[in-house]
Amino acid sequence: MPIDLTQLTGPGQAKAGDTVKVHYTGRLEDGSMFDTSEGADPLEFKIGAGDVIPGFDEAMIGMRIGESKEIHIAPDDAYGEHNANLIQTIARDQIKLGVEPEVGMKIEMHTPDGTIIPLEVAEVTESTLTLDANHPLAGEALHFSVRLVEIVT
Repeated sequence: MPIDLTQLTGPGQAKAGDTVKVHYTGRLEDGSMFDTSEGADPLEFKIGAGDVIPGFDEAMIGMRIGESKEIHIAPDDAYGEHNANLIQTIARDQIKLGVEPEVGMKIEMHTPDGTIIPLEVAEVTESTLTLDANHPLAGEALHFSVRLVEIVT
């Protein structure tokens, strides 16, 4: 159940509306790391603004500067479940890439209104391309080690 981001916290604790800076390391269920801020600037975002995945946002509520914690985020509070409806096979002549497509290649589709949709080439045959619009981490449970560095506001 999502945390109510309007809940009250004590002095010195992060709350909804605060801009915070955090260091984090993200790992998958198998322990492999998929992202980290260590060795770089901390991630800065406003709690509750929707700048980060919901489970990450909610985990910041109540943290104090210097505090570290481990968080587990289910797919529904991260990038959602893998959606088969976001996979489509098209004829190769329907798309002009300028290079020979390969499985794993990242491309972008532009809709008429200017929206950019990131895609990954999932399968290549002589006559078709299968494109996947799911986020690469869709369907994954995510594990983060986080440390609150600063409450900016």
